[in-house]
Amino acid sequence: MMDRRQALAGVLAMFGAQVFAPLARAAGLAPAGVIREGAPSIQVFTPDQRALMTALSERIIPTTDTPGAIAAGVPAYIEKLLADWALPEDQAPILSGLAEIDSRSRQDYKIPAVDTKPEQQDALLTLAMNDAIPNGAGFFEAFRQLVITGYYTSEIGMTQEREYLPVPGEYNGAFPYAQVNKVYSA
Repeated sequence: MMDRRQALAGVLAMFGAQVFAPLARAAGLAPAGVIREGAPSIQVFTPDQRALMTALSERIIPTTDTPGAIAAGVPAYIEKLLADWALPEDQAPILSGLAEIDSRSRQDYKIPAVDTKPEQQDALLTLAMNDAIPNGAGFFEAFRQLVITGYYTSEIGMTQEREYLPVPGEYNGAFPYAQVNKVYSA
């Protein structure tokens, strides 16, 4: 059986020293309180923010030949993590980033960001990534980490996007790379 906390610790290694604080707390890399199963302990997002966060999650990891972020439950994961593991100062870049993206959408496209086309949402995320909106880079890096971690620690990310082997097979140093189908995680 896959343990999400162990998977989380493994996924976080790829982010290096710049791990978003709530992710570090959830992985046990920093002190924190006790997280409980179920719904978030507080409501982090307004309905409009939740809808935008959900749409942008799917733009970070879209549905292709494997399920995307929404199918993997990433939006619920993000809200639970921000509610139960984040301090108010940790939530600030996400909430202000969503507000800035929505503001830029209204300026550029004359509609709320959640109502824009996927290509327009990609453009808005690119502006955030390139720090072309206020607080954009801080938002983008934290949000990207949340989406990637939520996805690759979900059952879908571990078993459909990757191959999950609870007990890996034998080591074969001469295994032909051309025969590798998926990246394996344990």
